[in-house]
Amino acid sequence: MKHLLGIQHCTASDLERMIELGEAAKRDRGSAHSAHAKLLDNQVWGLIFSKASTRTRVSFEVGVREMGGTSLYLSARDMQLGRGEPIEDTARVLGRMVHGAIIRTFEQSDVETFAKYSGIPTINALTDEEHPCQIIADLLTVRERFGTWEGRKIVYLGDGDNNMSRSWMWAAERLGFELVIAAPEMCMPSKEYQQQFSSGHVTFTGDVESAVADASVLYTDVWVSMGQEDMEDNGREAALQAFQVNHEMVKKAADDAIVLHCLPAYRGKEITAELLEERQQEIFTQAENRLHAQKGVMQYLVRG
Repeated sequence: MKHLLGIQHCTASDLERMIELGEAAKRDRGSAHSAHAKLLDNQVWGLIFSKASTRTRVSFEVGVREMGGTSLYLSARDMQLGRGEPIEDTARVLGRMVHGAIIRTFEQSDVETFAKYSGIPTINALTDEEHPCQIIADLLTVRERFGTWEGRKIVYLGDGDNNMSRSWMWAAERLGFELVIAAPEMCMPSKEYQQQFSSGHVTFTGDVESAVADASVLYTDVWVSMGQEDMEDNGREAALQAFQVNHEMVKKAADDAIVLHCLPAYRGKEITAELLEERQQEIFTQAENRLHAQKGVMQYLVRG
């Protein structure tokens, strides 16, 4: 039984294989003879979502359908989970009725518990801890543009302690590319968390100038993650202003640098409106690649 619970749980070969399958899915989309066209025939996959979604929901629903299966959307408020049923019981029930589960929720432990008790392939479609599906699409995008991530410097700017930054850290640790987390001190992960990345592939800095110098990828995300909108600011947004992705920052990066954003974007905050529009081809290709990456993930979990 294979699951995608987080990049931390993956090996380098797991990641490579899912990306390769995603690339093939993109190349072969629409072909009745593709390796995945009928893979989910007569299968129903449950999408269990406690958080709002655009790209994740659409990409998985379309992906399941294009692979011959049917998706069943289940929001938490429509299920007994919303009334306090233990995740273990929900998992045991759904594991007898559907063939796979795609879960977008708050607690990482909920996804891991579901996988343990359901007996079906389980995909983390976002938790507060990690967003592995986005990272696989991002790595697919980087390789599509440069041919490899080896020898490329990827810089993550903004909130250095959210699900996206943590997933990037684990990806760099597993695959061995250079990742720089550039963030104000108040937005950095704890020292204990940072100490898990001792290989030298991941560095943490508050120096924007050195971070973006010669970077191949400038990557950013919203400054306030979903579910944290009521968090007190305490000077956080003011500190993050220096890490906004803008034209001046791009000038300091490598000549062929790309700009990526996992969306949704708040123009004028983590990225300027002008730069987002200028680089929209890169950013929306990245968004499209969610569909192909999800197909690669499902194919890997079902077939290997």
